[in-house]
Amino acid sequence: MKAKSQPRFDIDVLREITGEKVFTRGEVYHRNGQVQILAIKPDRVLAQVTGTEDYRTELAGKGEDIDGNCSCPAFEDRGFCKHMVATALAANEFRADEIDGGALARIRDHLKEKGIDALVEIIVGLVEQDPTLFRKLDAAAVLLHADDETVGQRLRKAIDGATRVRDFIDYRKASDWVANVDSVLDSIAGLASGTRAGLARELAERAIERIEHAIEGIDDSDGGCGALLGRARDIHLAAVRETRPEPIQLARDLFAREMHDEYGTFDGAVALYAEVLGESGLAEYRRLAAEAWEKLSQCSSRGRQQEFDDNSDQLMRILDFFAERAGDVDARIALRAKDLSSQWDYLQLAEFCRSHEREEEAVRRAEEGLWMFEDERPDERLVLFAADALSKAGRSANAEAHLWRAFEKTPSLHLYARLRKFGGEEMRDRAVSFLEAKQASGARFHWFQPSDLLVRIWMQEKMFDAAWAVATKHGLSPVLKDELARASEATHPREALEVYAERVVLFVNAGGNAAYAEAAKLIARMATLRSRKEQADYVLGLKARFDRKRNFMKLLG
Repeated sequence: MKAKSQPRFDIDVLREITGEKVFTRGEVYHRNGQVQILAIKPDRVLAQVTGTEDYRTELAGKGEDIDGNCSCPAFEDRGFCKHMVATALAANEFRADEIDGGALARIRDHLKEKGIDALVEIIVGLVEQDPTLFRKLDAAAVLLHADDETVGQRLRKAIDGATRVRDFIDYRKASDWVANVDSVLDSIAGLASGTRAGLARELAERAIERIEHAIEGIDDSDGGCGALLGRARDIHLAAVRETRPEPIQLARDLFAREMHDEYGTFDGAVALYAEVLGESGLAEYRRLAAEAWEKLSQCSSRGRQQEFDDNSDQLMRILDFFAERAGDVDARIALRAKDLSSQWDYLQLAEFCRSHEREEEAVRRAEEGLWMFEDERPDERLVLFAADALSKAGRSANAEAHLWRAFEKTPSLHLYARLRKFGGEEMRDRAVSFLEAKQASGARFHWFQPSDLLVRIWMQEKMFDAAWAVATKHGLSPVLKDELARASEATHPREALEVYAERVVLFVNAGGNAAYAEAAKLIARMATLRSRKEQADYVLGLKARFDRKRNFMKLLG
């Protein structure tokens, strides 16, 4: 008898991923023989697990690296499920020489022994029962034998049928809808590279319109509709390359699609279709974009900002394509400077200037953005960019001034670190005095108190006496208190132990194996911070206090 190889999946890790309850249910499924391995290969395991219904379960990885999915509702709601546990346990019983085995391998060997006529009858029998398979094979048969008019009629009908949405399609049914549409796109794609490429283009356009119309009636959380639109656009592009339509009319058609493209299907069309458009088509595309840009600029100057905003991004991308193609950096900067309605816009412009070795203009644009929005909450990214650019330009005093102005409005550890780099300990003392004054006045900065940042500054400075003094006086959030405890274990073990003890009680009172495991980790950490006797007395106290929590008691030993 051949020896079994090492288990494919690590059972301890599997138990940790799922939790004891789910793991136990999976063991029962495996023990009761409810798992049928369909395929087992070096990189994946596919199984059918019988539960309330038959579910398809797939696992990937090996050892401690375990991933996969399942068709059951529990996987969609909570992740790793009992069917996946059962599949992993079943897969662990396969020997190394049984890789490439499973039910599908047996079926494949069986079918190889059948004659063509017998296989045809088997497939036809399946087609009678499976509407999706029927549509797919029927379309293939039509493509092979019918004339263009018949093919067009059948595929238009198939597109309309597959994309129809009668009632809202929820998340669980969305993948089936996407798969049906994708199978129709398979048929259209088969036409794009031959004599029926013109028909393929027309059908791709119809599919795009129908998919876009259907999106509002589908829960597309997985992005399946977007993928379908991208594929239909790729079929359209392939068909256009094959048919080579008149370039000027193609440019007008693509430009109109891009301007009215709600879902981004034709974003960047000018670059994608550039080869087919040729110089005459590209010239027309550029003319249309420049004309539309001029009209939008007039709208902006007249105060009709919404009308300007509607298509400005698309037009800017198109014109930027042409400016980049011509190597005209000035034109590209001018495009980005057209709309500077936010600090983010200024940052993007300044970064663009720097990326094209326009460092002086980068500095100017960054400072301009800071002054334009000096009455608003500063965008820290723009402040840090400006400080860096000014420092490189030899203007450290200006850089420090911008950093301090931002720190006074919205102090942060990032701003402090940059100020500290410029001003040393003197700047540290200035920042600390500012925060202490704010704390004394009862001020808050959006979502945190000045004392929180004070503690983080002292932690960064490795001055833990000062950090704990602030914590003791003003209190800290549980997360920050835990961070301080971990950072100062070596210098302040007693304070750290007090924090960990509080956390242990919280975890144990919360209940559940995951919380107990976190408590056990903290207890083990505490053992490194004090004597054996102190730790033993502490554990005895926990056992007396929580003796009814049996799973926690097991972890304590």
